[in-house]
Amino acid sequence: MKRTKIVDALKKIDFGEDICVKGWVRTRRGNKNVSFIELNDGSTVHNIQIVADNNKLGIDFLKPITTGACIGVTGKLAQSLGKGQSVEIQAEDIVIYGTADPETYPLQKKEHTMEFLREIAHLRPRTNTFGAVFRIRHHMAMAIHTFFHERGFFYFHTPIITGSDCEGAGQLFQVTTLNLSDLPKAENGCIDYSNDFFGKQTGLTVSGQLEGELGALALGAIYTFGPTFRAENSNTPRHLSEFWMIEPEVAFNELEENMQLAEDFVKYCVRWVLEKCSDDLEFLNNRYDPELIDRLKFVIENDFVRLTYSEGIKILEDAMAKGQKFEFPVGWGIDLQSEHERYLVEKHFKKPVILTDYPKNIKAFYMKLNDDGKTVRAMDVLFPKIGEIIGGSQREDDYEKLKARAKEMEVPDKDIWWYLETRQFGNAPHSGFGLGFERFLLFVTGMSNIRDVIPFPRTPKNADF
Repeated sequence: MKRTKIVDALKKIDFGEDICVKGWVRTRRGNKNVSFIELNDGSTVHNIQIVADNNKLGIDFLKPITTGACIGVTGKLAQSLGKGQSVEIQAEDIVIYGTADPETYPLQKKEHTMEFLREIAHLRPRTNTFGAVFRIRHHMAMAIHTFFHERGFFYFHTPIITGSDCEGAGQLFQVTTLNLSDLPKAENGCIDYSNDFFGKQTGLTVSGQLEGELGALALGAIYTFGPTFRAENSNTPRHLSEFWMIEPEVAFNELEENMQLAEDFVKYCVRWVLEKCSDDLEFLNNRYDPELIDRLKFVIENDFVRLTYSEGIKILEDAMAKGQKFEFPVGWGIDLQSEHERYLVEKHFKKPVILTDYPKNIKAFYMKLNDDGKTVRAMDVLFPKIGEIIGGSQREDDYEKLKARAKEMEVPDKDIWWYLETRQFGNAPHSGFGLGFERFLLFVTGMSNIRDVIPFPRTPKNADF
């Protein structure tokens, strides 16, 4: 008989019909006459109850069906009288695909800490929590692709291996085929990469933005969505060494259009998760973050406030004059911390905020310089609880200014000659932004640690699984 997913079986009302479900046992309880098996196949946070007649199926046969076992069940769909469930299956036949020794299977019916579950990342997707998180992760990926596709954007695949450091921060993982125990040296004592696979020093990309701009300057509107890497030794709940980025780039968009695109984008994704992931959101809301659903609704129900960095600093300084305490200092020219960003969103405006026109000294070389010579056409989208969730800008389209800024920030011409050249051949104003997928998932799931929204986290000293 064809298998029915449990998410679909739970919606059925054709009682008495034959049905087949397959999945993993969450619990089994009962007495000498009957066993009640809670089965889950990953399609929903909810289990379906299997009622098995011990005498009919055999108590010895049912004995290996313990938590973690994998089984297939064929039986009759029945209306359930049990609390919290509308249907159950009266088992007529059970196939045991795999057993799980209760003495060694680590996911027993009890509370497990997030730290422990990270140690068994190969099994944690079987828990209610991570099943919910990873289903939401899938839906957010679908929402992202759908949003851009509906608006005429092209999905543009940028390289993972690169010879340029987009951010100029020197945090690339190196890619090499050289013998690390006998590295060739040039006359100046530096490593000679001329005989390496690519003939030059290369690394894993920290961003697809620069190449994405090339796509936008030919196709009009593109977006990237892929893995990026940063060799930053940050062991915090908000940092990963391998993470996914969404980076749209649009020709002829200036800062104002870029801000509107960012607002429309995140609202679309939040509406999607509220509409299509209600069961998983409700579980996470009840289990981990009682403000989660209200916070998601807060984003879609409010227009985003737009103000300049300078105006934001003035608000923070005024707040401090009235007694507001911050751990980090406030003053023009600082890189705002999460506590500053959250104050603007959560306490002052009580709305999401888009902050613009940052000092050039705290932003990347490719951002368009304003007429004041001190600030750039940057934008950060600030959300409750998390602070900055999107960073972007109008890109510098003046060749001389871009070249001067790259030199000022010690980005070598030889690494970005192709990027500079686009400002000489049919250049156009253009803008874009980046959204860290995992940081966005922190917001939409209510999880507190970024390691818990990606299946197999890569962090300093951790590359297991």
